Amino acid sequence: MDGIIVINKEKGFTSNDVVQVLRGILRMKKIGHTGTLDPDAEGVLPVCLGKGTKLVNMLTDRDKEYIAEARLGISTDTEDMSGKVIKRFDIPEGKEPSEEALKEALSSFIGGYDQIPPMYSAKKVNGRKLYDLAREGQVVERKPCRVEIHDISLESYDFPVFRFSVRCGKGTYIRSLIRDTGEKLGTGAAMESLIRTEASGFKLDEALTLKEVEELMARGEAESHIINPDRVFADLPSITAEGRNEGFVRNGNPFSLPGITDGDYRVYLPDGEFAAVYSFSRGKAGLKRMFL
Repeated sequence: MDGIIVINKEKGFTSNDVVQVLRGILRMKKIGHTGTLDPDAEGVLPVCLGKGTKLVNMLTDRDKEYIAEARLGISTDTEDMSGKVIKRFDIPEGKEPSEEALKEALSSFIGGYDQIPPMYSAKKVNGRKLYDLAREGQVVERKPCRVEIHDISLESYDFPVFRFSVRCGKGTYIRSLIRDTGEKLGTGAAMESLIRTEASGFKLDEALTLKEVEELMARGEAESHIINPDRVFADLPSITAEGRNEGFVRNGNPFSLPGITDGDYRVYLPDGEFAAVYSFSRGKAGLKRMFL
């Protein structure tokens, strides 16, 4: 089983939990997830299998989409409603932030902004994960990280709860985006729920729960739900390595194909097997990533 299986992560599981459970279900060791989801979060978690694990870093770096619910008027140490309350804000009736003010606060983050990661996160400071320090009662200075918010839209608002969708780049903490929105409004805010609806081009409607994977495995049908790695490169043109070039490709060696346009290509073997991604320059091809 070499490729990608898209998991619909349920509440209560860490991303590493998903990997461990899948190792048992699929009876294989070489498995890696493509981006951490908090235990309370749900949704799309692409998991790479076998030779597909070569894609882990690439998929982790790609854009993601979320739908989140948050509550104004409160701040917690975890930046979500599972944490310890740090402060409750007294917001008199009639002084609640308007819908327009909330929309303006959210939209102000579109583009790049410097986000301070939450204390309860896997970020490391001096070699130690922040959540380990937080559990010891420590609060340490965190350097802001540049994150990209491509699009953000308020879906509903019934004070104090609002719901929004967001498309963002790698390393973005939605909990911290909510925290920063609350700071802009002067009301505080904490996340109530989070669903990742898309990650690296994989969508929620193609994701499977762990139970569904287990049932498919029992019926001998799990393999049909494993996505070939070439889908990740679907935007690239493709060629087939024939003749002596097939041997070069099998060994990851450079080869020549005169007259081909410069750029990256999906390269297949004559039997249709996806082999590699090669980069061409003046008819000369160099290996970028091998999948045999």
